[in-house]
Amino acid sequence: MTTPSKEERRKNVIEVLNKARAMELQAIHQYMNQHYNLDDMDYGELAAKIKLIAIDEMRHAEMFAERIKELGGEPTTDLAGKVEKRQDVKAVFPFDAALEDDTVDIYNQFLQVCRENGDSSTMKIFESVIDEEQLHLNYFENIAEHIEKLGNSYLARIAGTSSATGLGTSGFAVSEGG
Repeated sequence: MTTPSKEERRKNVIEVLNKARAMELQAIHQYMNQHYNLDDMDYGELAAKIKLIAIDEMRHAEMFAERIKELGGEPTTDLAGKVEKRQDVKAVFPFDAALEDDTVDIYNQFLQVCRENGDSSTMKIFESVIDEEQLHLNYFENIAEHIEKLGNSYLARIAGTSSATGLGTSGFAVSEGG
């Protein structure tokens, strides 16, 4: 059995990083779509949490892209799948829980690829991201369970809540003094 070259091992890691990045890009689009729709349906508290989770996914996508660039690769801009639109509030959270559950499983497999290819730095990135994805999964499962058990009375309690996330105005224009 021949040992893969350093270039082959690096290529294997870049491949899983790009797959993970595509999954994050899809999650960003999915969650932002849900954020807008939940806000439009007047479920501000739920919309705000999904927006914050989408921002986590943006950080993950950027972490993966930076590591891909460090390894000499080109970060993908493709989405891993299509975005489900116009979901009913009762469908959003079980759907998202399933996405996050799959993501945790797949990222653990990607972590193994990194281990097999001798890349402990990328393993650490996956470990950190997996921990955050698990938090998302727990949140989505919790809300799905509340909706399933309490139904419309739970949703009525949330209706009319604020969608404010507490995010300050930050970004390029603010950082440049605009």
